[in-house]
Amino acid sequence: MEKETKNIITVENLNTYYGNTQILKNITCEIPKNKITAVIGQSGCGKSTFLKSINRIVEEEDGKISGKLLLSDDNNIDITKMPEEALRKRIGIVFQTPIVFPLSVKNNMLYPLNYHYKLDENEKLEKITFYLKMAGLYDEVKGNLNISATKLSGGQKQRLSIARCLCIEPDVLMLDEPCSALDMRNTMLIENLLFELKKFVTIILVTHNLSQAKRLADYVLFMDNGELIEANDKTIFSSPHEKLTKEYIRYSDGGLSD
Repeated sequence: MEKETKNIITVENLNTYYGNTQILKNITCEIPKNKITAVIGQSGCGKSTFLKSINRIVEEEDGKISGKLLLSDDNNIDITKMPEEALRKRIGIVFQTPIVFPLSVKNNMLYPLNYHYKLDENEKLEKITFYLKMAGLYDEVKGNLNISATKLSGGQKQRLSIARCLCIEPDVLMLDEPCSALDMRNTMLIENLLFELKKFVTIILVTHNLSQAKRLADYVLFMDNGELIEANDKTIFSSPHEKLTKEYIRYSDGGLSD
């Protein structure tokens, strides 16, 4: 029996540039499969650029990347050489501000389904129902899937964004500050959802909220000024090795804004 791969993405000497400005500097790390990896660090340290480099949104923003990005559970396929459509199906992203189309909830879900699959109407409805349930939204909208997504609350929009991303069955789900604009109730709903989702999908979570990272993370990447300072499991919070990591955790634990 073939040994199961423990890491799903391998990053080697990743450098990211916008024009002549280098944002990420020689990032080397591994992303463990079916775990939640939290990316932490102060504002402007390169956390979001790291996500956008992995699924190559950087290139759409006139940036460029160098180094290796490998799907290590798939014979080390080079992400930088994959067709974008194939890559985006394998690695999805949900942004800080929920992106919903000015369409019904149902048509928001149909948009990626129609793009990536050929399904009959019953199969489409089954998938829509399944992933809205997975995102914890179905019971709130099942009475009217034709309601405009723009009328949903902020927390509902974020869960719709997650459901829409999940319906194409990615291997990796990346989330960039998904709870920063949400109240405590909706934040708890999202966090509970992420705990359940890691059974099915690998999660990379960018968060400025150290308490959230402590609650959710199996593995942690701490970045500063475009560099990866330290990578470890959640013992990083109690026993960091690097001075910068210790300072950041102590600073954030003091209740100060980063």
